[in-house]
Amino acid sequence: MTDARQDAPSMPPSSSRNLPDFKNSVKLKYVKLGYHYLITHGMYLILIPLFGVIALHLYRSSSKDFYDIWEHLQYNLISVVVCSTLLVFLSTLYFLTRPRPVYLVNFSCYKPDESRKCTKKMFMDQSRVTGSFTEANLEFQRKILERSGLGESTYLPEAVLNIPPNPSMNEARKEAETVMFGAIDELFAKTSVKAKDIGILIVNCSLFNPTPSLSAMVVNHYKLRGNIKSYNLGGMGCSAGLISIDLAKDLLQTIPNSYALIISMENITLNWYFGNDRSKLLSNCLFRMGGAAVLLSNKSSDRRRSKYRLVNTVRTNKGADDKCFGCITQEEDAEGKIGVTLSRDLMAVAGDALKANITTLGPLVLPTSEQLLFLATLIAKKFFKMKIKPYIPDFKLAFEHFCIHAGGRAVLDELEKNLQLSSWHMEPSRMTLYRFGNTSSSSLWYELAYAEAKGRIRKGDRTWQIAFGSGFKCNSAVWKALKTINPAKERSPWVDEIHQFPVDVPTVSSIK
Repeated sequence: MTDARQDAPSMPPSSSRNLPDFKNSVKLKYVKLGYHYLITHGMYLILIPLFGVIALHLYRSSSKDFYDIWEHLQYNLISVVVCSTLLVFLSTLYFLTRPRPVYLVNFSCYKPDESRKCTKKMFMDQSRVTGSFTEANLEFQRKILERSGLGESTYLPEAVLNIPPNPSMNEARKEAETVMFGAIDELFAKTSVKAKDIGILIVNCSLFNPTPSLSAMVVNHYKLRGNIKSYNLGGMGCSAGLISIDLAKDLLQTIPNSYALIISMENITLNWYFGNDRSKLLSNCLFRMGGAAVLLSNKSSDRRRSKYRLVNTVRTNKGADDKCFGCITQEEDAEGKIGVTLSRDLMAVAGDALKANITTLGPLVLPTSEQLLFLATLIAKKFFKMKIKPYIPDFKLAFEHFCIHAGGRAVLDELEKNLQLSSWHMEPSRMTLYRFGNTSSSSLWYELAYAEAKGRIRKGDRTWQIAFGSGFKCNSAVWKALKTINPAKERSPWVDEIHQFPVDVPTVSSIK
């Protein structure tokens, strides 16, 4: 069940009559790798001779030299006291002001019942039966589905699958309770944490915000304690899950010995579009039912049993720009039917937000070698006016695993190309899109669960989660594995079927 790391590409064959073309055969890959090791470990290379000189000096010192130092200190009591006091003060200051580590104890992803499965043919039949769509728009949805990268086993809520569909507030609440409570129940079973132990609760759902809120529904169902810090985040799109992580991180810095429970989900029932505006029909074709629950802790006693430690979070908000702000909008069409409009500028806006996000994240995570190469090309372009391509840092030197929001095939294709990732790195995202569809903010956790189920996560591995959302936002979180994950001991939505993956996803999958 384990999945080995991607092997290095094999060397291309060369003619026996000619010397190999080193530039084309290795593309300076190994030179760059050696440069990376040299720069990364440069400090050690400098310190080794220094420690050698110190060790040699100590070896040549006699007992009389040490006695002279002791005599000198005896007659400088004030200096000793001052230095000792300063050392104790600085040590105390460090331990009191250093950030509390935030641990990811465990997480769970909701897997709906088999009765909620919706094949692509069922989707088309259901769309036709409603009588809401023109023939031209039914054909448009068919083409989108065939090229979407979604498989035949995604899930939709009962109200959408019913004939005729019966979306209502009651059905929407039923969907929300099923997803939230299903994920939380599994998480509590995994961690053995009691509901009364939860000190912070954050629920994010972009398009369904009832009164009482979703977070209030959780508090009521599990009878959480009266002084719990509860938050309900709405309208923040598919990146809201990482916003919740960042918020929980900040709260855990101020509240000692606490657990933070985060629920990420989207609600489909009341947000199914029954109109004929094509810019709003895309969401019908891509979004599916799902959700995840995550347990964070700042308790030092939880380090041993936790899976990951949160290393960094970076949030980028482009909402001040009108084009970015309006590229994903919930609005009425000409007939008054509500849907979510996806602008044609979406890919360009996402690329701009990604650039801003990785510019901030890069210095925090990239090895020194990559930062120096980036700086060198920047100086060459700006100051020496050299016509060279901007250097794209190799994030594969900073991370072993990538969880990229499974928003759609086009987004994944562009990120794979721009970040120069391999199919192995993209596999968790593509297989999540294929198996579960776009589950909005929870998709990142289905992807991480896939990597775990494949046996890829080793102690010390770093994982980059990145997601995009309306507003427009691009958010990142970096996790470091605290232990090697044994897939045989894990409970996840992949566990019973992971042997079937990866699968080949054709560019066009015809609906029969």
